[in-house]
Amino acid sequence: MARTLPDGWTALAASGVAARERETLGRLASALPADYTIYHAVHWTRIDQGFAVHGEVDFVVVNRSGDLLLIEQKTGLLLESAQGLRKHEGERRHDVALEMSRSRDTLLARLRQRPGCQQVQADSVLYCPDYRVRDALTAGVVPERIIDARRSGQLAALIQTILPAGEERPATAQVHRFLQNLVALEPDVSTMLDQADVLVTRLSGGLALWARRLELPLPRLRVNGTAGSGKTQLALAEYRASLERGGRPLYVCFNRPLADHFARVAPPGGVIANFHLWCDHRLRSRARAWDYHQPDAFTRLVDAAAALPFASDECHDCLIIDEGQDFTREWADLVLAAAAPGARCLWLEDPLQNLYDRPPLELPGWATLHAPENHRSPRSVVSVLNRLLAHMSDHPPVECVSPLAGDAVEFLVYGQPAELQTRVREALRLCWSAGFRAQDVALLSYHGHRHSTLLSQPTLAGHALRAFTGRYDLFGMPEYSSGELLAESVLRFKGQSAPAVVLCEVDFAELDLKALRRLFVGATRARLKLVVVMSAQAAAAWPDHAG
Repeated sequence: MARTLPDGWTALAASGVAARERETLGRLASALPADYTIYHAVHWTRIDQGFAVHGEVDFVVVNRSGDLLLIEQKTGLLLESAQGLRKHEGERRHDVALEMSRSRDTLLARLRQRPGCQQVQADSVLYCPDYRVRDALTAGVVPERIIDARRSGQLAALIQTILPAGEERPATAQVHRFLQNLVALEPDVSTMLDQADVLVTRLSGGLALWARRLELPLPRLRVNGTAGSGKTQLALAEYRASLERGGRPLYVCFNRPLADHFARVAPPGGVIANFHLWCDHRLRSRARAWDYHQPDAFTRLVDAAAALPFASDECHDCLIIDEGQDFTREWADLVLAAAAPGARCLWLEDPLQNLYDRPPLELPGWATLHAPENHRSPRSVVSVLNRLLAHMSDHPPVECVSPLAGDAVEFLVYGQPAELQTRVREALRLCWSAGFRAQDVALLSYHGHRHSTLLSQPTLAGHALRAFTGRYDLFGMPEYSSGELLAESVLRFKGQSAPAVVLCEVDFAELDLKALRRLFVGATRARLKLVVVMSAQAAAAWPDHAG
């Protein structure tokens, strides 16, 4: 059986074209022997005169020699003409042969820049399982390189004919390192919140790939990364690697929802909790149930957990602290005490998401890696945020490397509190008209649950709200109301994202650093579209040139 990268694809929900490609991947993985590796969803980016030019190959098959076969899959109807095969997708018309040639040449040119890869060969195949090519001579693709509906079952055999298994050579390892830098290997945790479809995020030069390759005097790495840089993906990669070594990793973050979602996508084994839940677990392991109704319950909880010695089964070979900017010195020291001798330790933080204004912590002896690139947010959102950063702080701009321009950020202003719901309904209509569904949208309140007038509403704009009830089930998972439109606070949604975000109840008298951080967290949750609903007071404090 062939190896497939990234793995875990069998657990992903898919429909339409993605489902057809997954079917093909399953058949190829079963039909090809272990001499082959199949990369799927391979992406790359190059900069050409200031514009990001993107290409994608559905599958790249690599043999033992490191040579490549690119497979372009086109499902559904194709159009034939004297100019060759065409594929219509909405308003766009794709020249199949031209795209295949461009993909092959771009990928091969970049690969041959690697040492020892100058002799690597690459070929291409067109796979159209739903369509019979009537005239292969005018298709623009060599007839022997077309697998259409008449011989769709011959794809694996053709691959082995064009790309024999070969023998391993020095270039093989370089080819795999190159492709692993292009393919997204870690599922994006932020898309797992009650979503049926799980997406895989491409991380150009991603943390999950190359940060783990650093050779450090001490295995302790501090990552100062902006929103969308891939910090949680890196945490997942470290967590999985520890389990594969037979270890028992510990993942601790500040935000309970992030811990819950990380637990849903991480492999079984190890310990996952937010800080206070981890303290609670330490007490419960000694048959001590904590009374949360007593005064200063959480402060006393930390003191009680810190007073306990660490048993052997509480020490971990891999320790991951996420949302480190929210940790106090006392909390950090307590979690770090759970590291076994020689443990790999990872500290993930973002000063711009420091919503609790904690002072930065000193970590002597730790190597620091800065990751200012945001892969998730569209350029329109990052542009607005960078103008705010330039206006009121000395923080360096966020580097937007997303290929998506995104819709222009839209601002709606309400005067009296009674106008708030009207403006929010208008914001939702903007999302519906842009093609987003209720399950694609997150309604985020700038305020917490206690001070929000929207999060307690059962419905809004004809949609039932899915909001946190404040209760947890018997398995410790948060309970939500049964609506389809997610309504959450900015604080609780930290570490997650949605295709479209309505950031509402934005209200402040002065756009200070505290307000900027909350705006930054809320705005960077949007992957495609952002609508901001703000009070007249906040609009007056917003810099004119930033809107």
